[in-house]
Amino acid sequence: MQWYKKLHWQIIIGLILGLAWGLISSVSGLNGFTSEYIRPIGSIFITLLKLIAVPLVLASLVVGVTNLNDTTKLSRMGGKTIALYMVTTVLAIIIGLSVVNLIQPGKALPAETQATLMESYRGNVADRGADTLEPESLMNFIVRIVPANAVESFSDNSNMLQVVFIAILLGIGLIHIPLQKGQALIEVFDSLNEVVIKIVDLIMKIAPYGVFALMAAVIVDLAGEDISRAFQLLMALGWYSVTLLLGLFLHVALVYTSLFKMFSKMSIFDFFRAIRPAILLGFSTSSSSATLPVTLERVKKNVGVDEEVASFVLPIGATINMDGTSLYQAVAAVFIAQALGMDLTFAQQLTIVLTATLASIGTAGVPGAGVIMLVIVLQAIQVPVEGIALILGVDRILDMFRTIVNVTGDAAVSVVVAHSEGKLGPLHFDEE
Repeated sequence: MQWYKKLHWQIIIGLILGLAWGLISSVSGLNGFTSEYIRPIGSIFITLLKLIAVPLVLASLVVGVTNLNDTTKLSRMGGKTIALYMVTTVLAIIIGLSVVNLIQPGKALPAETQATLMESYRGNVADRGADTLEPESLMNFIVRIVPANAVESFSDNSNMLQVVFIAILLGIGLIHIPLQKGQALIEVFDSLNEVVIKIVDLIMKIAPYGVFALMAAVIVDLAGEDISRAFQLLMALGWYSVTLLLGLFLHVALVYTSLFKMFSKMSIFDFFRAIRPAILLGFSTSSSSATLPVTLERVKKNVGVDEEVASFVLPIGATINMDGTSLYQAVAAVFIAQALGMDLTFAQQLTIVLTATLASIGTAGVPGAGVIMLVIVLQAIQVPVEGIALILGVDRILDMFRTIVNVTGDAAVSVVVAHSEGKLGPLHFDEE
């Protein structure tokens, strides 16, 4: 397969061409053409991401909750697995927030550039009403999660946490009725989940064109007649990438290493050596779901995790454990807010922790799904969704790195659970 047919290379090409066109447009007086005919392509791409967000969350969460019951009946091992996944996810988000607040990559943009960006997206903010941008109390936030009207929740992406609540409630209801009565509905949601994932694949096929249009529009908005503003944005984008990669490294170095030291005698270096093929496949495909068969094989054959444990823990992890994606959502949300000149309150950052944790449960393990979940996080903290345009150009490359963390987290938790159950055998290195 030729290299240029791979999606990540196409997105990189789209990014470069978008930057180039934005610069050419600014110096040659084509800004009007870019705004009228090229910007709408990026708008369509963003709208498609919003369109698929509700069905993706609903189908993925219902299927995830019912699968938990079908596999374990909420047994002891299931409790350990879910608890570990939730703890590592929360830690990942906290690490992401800590790093991005320390480095503040969005503040690399001058105040006037931040003001220009915010002005570009002001219509999106104005549509919500000024009152919705005011910070709210934690209790009001919790009350707002519980919907009075399911149809209304599904019709408004800003109520995405209500959709999450409905999906979890529906899943719990399905696992508490006889299987023969609920099986038909479970199969409907399972089919819907497969269809939605395929739609995500289709949407991502136009991602290179969307990236081209979005980046061209951003450069035109920023640069105008002053090209130096475009390079200021690129500098901030570089700091954002460094911040995210640092957060991912710290999560692996601190959280997973600590898990092994506390719950297993295994060296993390030997662990990485044993699952190396799964890591490389995760990096190249940006899909923990596509990597799952290889992860299962390596964890059972090389790491020494008992088949019963691996066959339970890893599929659950592919559904609800997205440490790398959760950390990315935290870093990206704060970076976008910083780039727009918006200072997030402590309550809003706590909202990121809660929202990203819940959103990670419904994140499909396929390329591009993390961006859709970022839409949910941004809407929860009232940051303009169009700000995603700032990071989308480098997202596909960074997605490859955060998928490594997702796959590593699944395998690491399987080691801890197997050790606690007395079902962890010796390491075996396959040198094929």
